[in-house]
Amino acid sequence: MSNDSRPKTFLIVLIPLLSLIGCGDGGERTFAALPAFCQEVMRDMDRFLGSFEDPADGRYGGTAVVGGIGEIPGGMNSLVSADHGAAQHQIFVNQMTLIRFDEAYDPEPYLARAWDVNEEETEVTFHLRDDVFWHDGHKTTAYDVEFTYRRATDPETGFPNAAFWAHYVPGPDGIEVVDSFTVKLEMRPHAEALDPWRALAIMPRHLLEDVPPGELRQHPFGERCSVGNGPFRFVEHRSDESWAFERNPAFPEELGGPPFLGRYVYRVVPEPSTLLTDLLTESVDLYLQPTADQFPRIEDAEHLRLLTFPFRDYVFAAWNSRRRQLEDPRVRRAIAHGVNRAQIVEAILGGSGSVANTGVPPFHWAYDEEAVDALPYDPERARELLEEAGWVDRDGDGIREDADGVRMELSVRYNTGNQERQEIAEIMQSQLRRVGIEVRPRAMEWATLVSEITDAERRDFDGFILAWVTEFKVDDTDLFHSSNSSAPYGWAGLEDEEVDRLLEQLQVTVDREDALPLWEAYQQRILELQPFTYIYFRERGAGLNERLRDVHMDARGEWVTISQWWIPEEERTGRPLVARSP
Repeated sequence: MSNDSRPKTFLIVLIPLLSLIGCGDGGERTFAALPAFCQEVMRDMDRFLGSFEDPADGRYGGTAVVGGIGEIPGGMNSLVSADHGAAQHQIFVNQMTLIRFDEAYDPEPYLARAWDVNEEETEVTFHLRDDVFWHDGHKTTAYDVEFTYRRATDPETGFPNAAFWAHYVPGPDGIEVVDSFTVKLEMRPHAEALDPWRALAIMPRHLLEDVPPGELRQHPFGERCSVGNGPFRFVEHRSDESWAFERNPAFPEELGGPPFLGRYVYRVVPEPSTLLTDLLTESVDLYLQPTADQFPRIEDAEHLRLLTFPFRDYVFAAWNSRRRQLEDPRVRRAIAHGVNRAQIVEAILGGSGSVANTGVPPFHWAYDEEAVDALPYDPERARELLEEAGWVDRDGDGIREDADGVRMELSVRYNTGNQERQEIAEIMQSQLRRVGIEVRPRAMEWATLVSEITDAERRDFDGFILAWVTEFKVDDTDLFHSSNSSAPYGWAGLEDEEVDRLLEQLQVTVDREDALPLWEAYQQRILELQPFTYIYFRERGAGLNERLRDVHMDARGEWVTISQWWIPEEERTGRPLVARSP
């Protein structure tokens, strides 16, 4: 596959939002092209939300367009999606979680107006608001929470973050609807017990309860006609082009009321150079994650501002230990020693990041300072480890082979359009060849890459470069516990009794002083096993058109304040909603 990332030419199509769906003779939207399920729910949303009037305030109105290089795989279905951008749209844009974090990263009420944890820390009871409606007019109740939890803990669903519920009682025995707005959950005492309820968007029981759990992933709800209860209602998704949302005029006043923006559009533009051009020419208002070399162009433009903020993600190369070339941890350690990660931080991020050695971020209380220099760039040590593991250049071509003649050759995938990951793959290719490892970079479309690496039945990759967003509760169980080696995130196929023991202890050790030595032991074991080559932590960036006001981003996410974004009336113009190749 070609690694050609030259900019493509895009034709910007200016069209009214309503025409995205189509209008009948009476001016009402028609949905004939949608599945029958979607036709009905879209009509219900129009009827319900059409009965509300917009607030009389000059801040209300206008369309904001956000550009990003990747699709939103899984869409608005929180039970099956495995993508950070999808989760952000679920919890901040289209749907709601029981709790959310404030600016100090402390939990505060959201869909739940309050909660109680019993003295033994074996029960948590959520008291829900009674004024939150699904966008089709049904009220959100405790029965929706029960449905969501039962589906999320049903193995047939394939919920990606199964570790969320490791210490909750799964299924119907673990949850009780006390009344329509009160729900009680059973659990074992464990650390950061509320954190999953910040990250999981509640789903509508009345629409999905008849869908078998194993069919939720393919159901049109997620990408064709999502019915949420959050500040923005779903309008349309055009695959690999755009997502469109409108203001929810029924959003509760106590939660801030309806958002200021009339419309919000997320555009998929897989070329960073094209996205920068779109930002400079005002075709998009916000460009997510520009490359470091684009920062100066953004900072120099009078109408733009560069936002930077610390985040919870790290970039890494995952290695499939099921592969013959990668089954020995000495090989994986050799890869870490053979890649100059400090040079990568300087070359790609301009120094605005730090080398990573485990997935515990520098701002976390359990971060191990001693791990920082544990795997320095040391090509000679890399060669020694490879020889110890039986990989020797037997035919003199510069690439090592094992005793059976199998070449030390690795295909490393990354998503098309992500210049940073392409450059990392190319640097790894150059540097690892010097120690006898042949790396073949391979670009793949984002949704295809996600689909292939999370399909536990395939696992036909050697390695890939990705970013992982940790939760505020750091828990690598989904990544590295043996019980999850065949689960969606069990990419490395790691099976290690010591890692299992430490992960299990960490999740039930509530006191941080008691947990700290466990965290140190866990990070040291990960350094030895190297299921990933951790590359760097970085600050995130975003290019912002200053006409879009009150945009704030932090470790909670890029869309955390989208309800407060607004555009002065005099600066509103017709906005491009779709970018199509000619």
